[in-house]
Amino acid sequence: MPLIQVKLIEEVFTPAQKKEMITKLTDAMVAIEGENMRSVTWVVIEDVRSGEWGIGGQALTTEAVRALAAGKT
Repeated sequence: MPLIQVKLIEEVFTPAQKKEMITKLTDAMVAIEGENMRSVTWVVIEDVRSGEWGIGGQALTTEAVRALAAGKT
């Protein structure tokens, strides 16, 4: 059964956005595998604490992700 794991830095996405991710990721799997897979497709969203995710040797924070999303980097 499909298991889709998503890791996000905390407080970047709202509960509504996370719900939308779950719906759309499930829909993507169903588009590939067929409707019978909907009821057995698991999506797990895990928040990672701000500063505990590193990219290129640098800790990434909630504020940095928000700035990136806003095009301020």
